[in-house]
Amino acid sequence: MKKFSSKKSVQILAHVLKEYGVADVVISPGSRNAPIAIHFSETEYFNCYSIIDERSAGFVALGMAKSENKPVAVTCTSGSAAANYYPSVTEAFYGNIPILYITADRPNEFVDLFDGQTIRQKGLFQQHSYGDFELLEDREENAGEINFDIIKKAVELCIEKQGPVHINIPLAEPLYDLVNEIPVYPSIEKTIQKKGFELPSSLVADWNTSKRIMILTGTRNYSRELEAQLTQLVKNHSVVVLTEVNSNLYHEKFFGHIDRYLFSFNEDDFRTYAPDLLITIGQNVVSKKVKQFLRKAHPKNHWHIDEHWQPDTYFCLTQKIETSAENFFGKLLEKASLEPSAYYNLWDSLRTKRDLKHNEYVNLTGFSDFNLFYLLSMKIPENYRIHFSNSSAIRYAQLFDFHKHHVFCNRGTSGIDGASSTAMGFAIKNENPTVLITGDLGFFYDINALWNQYIPPFTRIVLFNNDGGSIFRIIPGPDNANENILDEFIATKERRSAEYLAKSFGFGYVKVEDDNTLERVLDNFFKPDAQPKILEVMTGEIENAEILKKYFAYLK
Repeated sequence: MKKFSSKKSVQILAHVLKEYGVADVVISPGSRNAPIAIHFSETEYFNCYSIIDERSAGFVALGMAKSENKPVAVTCTSGSAAANYYPSVTEAFYGNIPILYITADRPNEFVDLFDGQTIRQKGLFQQHSYGDFELLEDREENAGEINFDIIKKAVELCIEKQGPVHINIPLAEPLYDLVNEIPVYPSIEKTIQKKGFELPSSLVADWNTSKRIMILTGTRNYSRELEAQLTQLVKNHSVVVLTEVNSNLYHEKFFGHIDRYLFSFNEDDFRTYAPDLLITIGQNVVSKKVKQFLRKAHPKNHWHIDEHWQPDTYFCLTQKIETSAENFFGKLLEKASLEPSAYYNLWDSLRTKRDLKHNEYVNLTGFSDFNLFYLLSMKIPENYRIHFSNSSAIRYAQLFDFHKHHVFCNRGTSGIDGASSTAMGFAIKNENPTVLITGDLGFFYDINALWNQYIPPFTRIVLFNNDGGSIFRIIPGPDNANENILDEFIATKERRSAEYLAKSFGFGYVKVEDDNTLERVLDNFFKPDAQPKILEVMTGEIENAEILKKYFAYLK
């Protein structure tokens, strides 16, 4: 016989989440949150997952939410356990990922009394959440009615804002009182409202009079509708569309390798290639070069289209358009003129030259990080969903063609922490297999991502191990530091292998140290197996930074 928590606040929480379709709950172990863990795991509607490390658990929930495009709940005990959620809270906030952070707490009168596992949890995430709520304890007057309204508001905020919301629940002892039946709670009248959007005639006029229109797409999920709309705009060369691998938009006339084209721009080029109308969609852009270009180009008009964020990234924002890109372009295409533009031909000529040099250089390189990404772009099966870690991985990815895949990367805060856990969370909930492509520092930093009993056997990790943070040998600046300091404190040169970690966590393991073996291994690595697998590519002895710098020099 099932037994449920006697805590009314927990019963109401479960009821409201069920009403709004929040079915996935990531639970980290503890005693103070035991009423939540017991109640949710005993309620048939919920899918509960036990992830021990709260820091990893926050990112696992984030990966699940990315996979299913709907909110996920994550819950932990009190004290520092709750604080360990913060890295994933910031990523969810800037990446617009809907997560409900549910933290169990001691009663308020125990705060600051040096009671065990008690910190100031109320408002813990308020700088980076769309709402920080605290429930009343069951013993307080009208607690049930008030808590019902609080939880409803919190869940609707999470859905409406597509971001993190925090619910703190003080729970007094006893924590393990159980009941066989729970009350029947009323259905909920949902009050989430969607904003309407009408296209101002002034924007149509600005579009029609602009001669050099550029659309820059940042990080976003794949959209067949948006891809078709942008394709319609480029078919007669009306606009220049710049995309990144994490934009998940592709057409042969889109410009998909921004750094390949922009890396050597000088002041004259900034003026020559500058748009007079810039339209940006999506979130964080990886390319630092395009940010430098557009900040110096200073277009006359800059429109940003997004339902949640309106950042003035390029210091020239003139119009905030709070709607979906699909909605905006759908209305624009009904009214705007689509005339061929010499601006497209200017960019196309540049692309032709740079793409030719790119193809030449690829054939000149041997075993290296650069060559690995080239091979991965050809060898990863189309049905795989690709997660790139930050720093070097997502930057190398921009140079090659991964357009046959759906691509993901934690670009909200662009940190290396949590990339592996996010990928594992995504893999758990997605019907397609997942591959994580990561550097060694990001991998070892988030090793508890593998401490997870739910990882599907078709999950793959490609670890390029170049003995430290090679990004700091690629970007300008760090190489001015003393070599010993650069190795120990910035690039953090280290010699460590994933072999025994893989075996400890039940992963298959393959190590590669030369190009001939790499191609042969990649041909078999993605075939079905009884366990998830790690491919560790050892490139620490290779001058990877020099190969990449020579690549950009060769493009000139």
